Amino acid sequence: MIDHVHDLASVREATERLLTAAAALDDAAVTAPSRLPDWTRGHVLAHLSRNADALVNVLQGRPMYPGAEARDADIERGAPRPPAVQLDDLRESAARFSAAGEAPADWDRVVELRNGVTDRAARVPFRRLVEVELHHVDLDIGYELEDLPEEFTDREIAFLADRFGGHPAVPPTRVVAAGREGHEWRTGGGEGAEVTVSGPAADLLGWLAGRRDGAALEVSGGPLPVLPPL
Repeated sequence: MIDHVHDLASVREATERLLTAAAALDDAAVTAPSRLPDWTRGHVLAHLSRNADALVNVLQGRPMYPGAEARDADIERGAPRPPAVQLDDLRESAARFSAAGEAPADWDRVVELRNGVTDRAARVPFRRLVEVELHHVDLDIGYELEDLPEEFTDREIAFLADRFGGHPAVPPTRVVAAGREGHEWRTGGGEGAEVTVSGPAADLLGWLAGRRDGAALEVSGGPLPVLPPL
């Protein structure tokens, strides 16, 4: 069950962790590469700020972004800013998102995200939580997938498994968290033999989210499925 109040609180906690960690970055560290191809840490921080504002737009019934080019231009423009400016922007945009989330609203309504994707308004806080948590890892400043809260990891694995569910390019796949009885998910299409992928939850999430190559996972019934881009 989606609990937007709980998720808004989790977003605030995750944002504080991120702000505390990022406060140690100097000019050189902000302009250094992140773990995302072609993005510096500054790109990641700028994206997080603009994503907060974009999700405010979603909650308030406006288009998430004016367009793909405008989104990319905002990130490029914000990437080289000094650390103090980046942190102020991240803090202020997070406060705007929090205020939008606390406003009276119909949380069962359907909202539109990017590229025509729709979802319930109640899931928007979790989507923001995903951005904050995974991009904190992408900054490569000491926060790893293994450091993510267990509840978040399980929910994001379930979310991504559902996202790839029914995809014709992905074989039927059983995803199993090693050493955690009952923690398994199914994804992929309905054609062909089932593949079982098992391993630590952090490695499963890394594979599903495109952050790890799956080399640490155990696979039976076929090769490790190749997942489409997110």
